Amino acid sequence: MFIQTEATPNPATLKFLPGKEVLLEGTADFRDADSARAASPLAGRLFDIPGVTGVFFGYDFITVSKDGPDWQHLKPAILGSIMEHFMSGVPVMAGQAAGGGGHHDDENEFFDKADAEIVVTIKELLDTRVRPAVAQDGGDITFRGYENGTVFLHMKGACAGCPSSTATLKHGIQNLLRHFVPEVQQVEQVS
Repeated sequence: MFIQTEATPNPATLKFLPGKEVLLEGTADFRDADSARAASPLAGRLFDIPGVTGVFFGYDFITVSKDGPDWQHLKPAILGSIMEHFMSGVPVMAGQAAGGGGHHDDENEFFDKADAEIVVTIKELLDTRVRPAVAQDGGDITFRGYENGTVFLHMKGACAGCPSSTATLKHGIQNLLRHFVPEVQQVEQVS
């Protein structure tokens, strides 16, 4: 098994491409070892490596965030853990068939029913123009809400804590949404 790695705009996050599907649907974002172990054998295994502070699963990639140790010290342990996991045949997510599974964040959305048409347009723009580009950098951005001209987005994976995330949000995404949806005045990040 050959696992590729790619740098991300966030120096504390590295993207791993195992050459296999990681999650068939949705994404999974883990920021602490306890929730990771409960939801995913692979995420739990990665959190066992000292210095790992975050794990994010996309369709065909895994991003790992760290603190402290250099990547040259962490990378071999992470590569070994990913390889061992996929070779074992154990599913990525607990309670899922091997290799698949995921979850969506729709249950936490908020917006006025009168704005439903605007929200559909915003989500379509995010899904077709923003999320694919952000996935290339090892992250994801999901819609959280819309209220009084403000779009609320949640940044995950490499995007969470990235030094350039504010610029991406304010200059890239906000300008795109304002262009196509005149009702949008600003974009804010929520956790």
